[in-house]
Amino acid sequence: MNRFDHKKYVPFPAVQIENRQWPDQVIDKAPTWCSVDLRDGNQALIDPMTVEQKKRLFSLLVKLGFKEIEVGFPAASQPDFDFVRALIDENMIPDDVTVQVLTQAREHLIDRTIEALKGVKKAIVHVYNSTSTVQREQVFRMERSQIVDIAVSGVRMVKERVCHHTDTEWRLEYSPESFTGTELDFAVEICDAVVAEWGPSQDNKIILNLPATVEMSTPNVFADQIEWFCRNIKHRDCVEISLHTHNDRGCAVAAAELGVMAGADRVEGTLMGNGERTGNMDIITMAMNLYSQGVDPELDLSGAEEIVEVVEACTNIPVNPRHPYIGELVYTAFSGSHQDAIKKCLSTYDEGSAWNIAYLPIDPRDLGRSYEAVIRINSQSGKGGVAYILESEYGLQLPRWMQVEFARKVQARTEAEARELKQAEIWDTFNQAYLQNPVNAELVSYKLERSDKDYLEAVVRQSGEESALKGEGNGAIHALTQALQVELGEIIEVTEYSEHALSSGSDAKAVTYVQVKIGEETVYGVAVSEDTVAANLNAVLAAVSPVLAVKEVAAA
Repeated sequence: MNRFDHKKYVPFPAVQIENRQWPDQVIDKAPTWCSVDLRDGNQALIDPMTVEQKKRLFSLLVKLGFKEIEVGFPAASQPDFDFVRALIDENMIPDDVTVQVLTQAREHLIDRTIEALKGVKKAIVHVYNSTSTVQREQVFRMERSQIVDIAVSGVRMVKERVCHHTDTEWRLEYSPESFTGTELDFAVEICDAVVAEWGPSQDNKIILNLPATVEMSTPNVFADQIEWFCRNIKHRDCVEISLHTHNDRGCAVAAAELGVMAGADRVEGTLMGNGERTGNMDIITMAMNLYSQGVDPELDLSGAEEIVEVVEACTNIPVNPRHPYIGELVYTAFSGSHQDAIKKCLSTYDEGSAWNIAYLPIDPRDLGRSYEAVIRINSQSGKGGVAYILESEYGLQLPRWMQVEFARKVQARTEAEARELKQAEIWDTFNQAYLQNPVNAELVSYKLERSDKDYLEAVVRQSGEESALKGEGNGAIHALTQALQVELGEIIEVTEYSEHALSSGSDAKAVTYVQVKIGEETVYGVAVSEDTVAANLNAVLAAVSPVLAVKEVAAA
């Protein structure tokens, strides 16, 4: 028998729901976010965070704008208890931030939880118990009524204890754990019982958190579950529906988005999706998805580098370079066609207008990234990417025919060295090939007389030797090519020409690019000078220099 046997699995059942509404909904505002990095994320680490690491991560979460942060399970371990106390005793919790703590519905755990929160200004006590079919039948071997009793008893104990701490603003969160594996009618039954016991109001709503503890279905089925629950729960106006999706099927973000469309008000998750097994819902990805659609995520994620640095330092887990939005390489194009498209779009983009750039769903600068990282050069790169770097970093606006020529040199170097080239190395390649090529001939001096024809007298130095050239033509470049034809005994024609200023002002320099045909051979030259005529003449000399050098060797 084949051990890889799909027949032992059964499809997740569809939800029987008529006239579902969520497919027609649009998310036009951010949900309430709750970070669970310090609890759910922490318990998934090989080496749990120290108190100091937790403090650092908590400070980052506050800076990003989270108003609800689950900070631990203080009844489960001394480090969690100590951390909660440190936040309170050291006044680290801003007045507009509510801390959330998790506890099971057991008396001694609830007592320890309330002890940990003594003196806090705002707190959410998050109570949970397992409700799924498989847990009830195979783990606890209990009837539905017994599971309901556990939940209601736990809520009652919390209610009795918090009434003695009137200086704290208390809220209750209840999770029917493994909601996705719980019969929907039972999920509603147990949550209705919890709501009735707690007695929420429209001003102090109870949070009903519906966790996909294990992701078991496609996101659309999860959305059906959420819409069915929202339709059938009592006292909906006193209830805040929260989601806590896991990523077992790789769809946690999609499930959360569709769940919000189905009626949920709140989303729990972690930065970069750290969590048990394949991880939690990634708040950064979902928030940036909203941002890319013109919706304010109500989180400030503009400092991508700091976020990555702190999360990596606190979790000891490296961020994947292809992580959506925040990975090191997500805005980087190596492909030549991609680079060319990006270059052309950026060159016509008007600051402040609607963002519509090929291959870049958002502006990297919004996350604190520069355009330097957008185009990087390896053997797969094309002319557009190379040209973009030379223009954006060095001010050179290569015409298309020059882009094609130089791209060949870059590709040859990347293939020879079998690696990506840095920006400085691209410039070095250009400089050595055209501007500082040791074989280049260059003007020492020139005299140009303009009449019906232009008469040029020039002194040229190559390899330490000087020679005089004389010619006439329609313009300085034509006069020089006529002189060079006499010198080389070959027909010389400038077939492409382009120039532009490198800067503005009285000391501005000009750069000239030329494509020259010598007999049947095509050569290229580039020159920079404060004198535009000198730049034109030196570009032609640079192009023909290899042929001049060969002639001199032959003559010697």
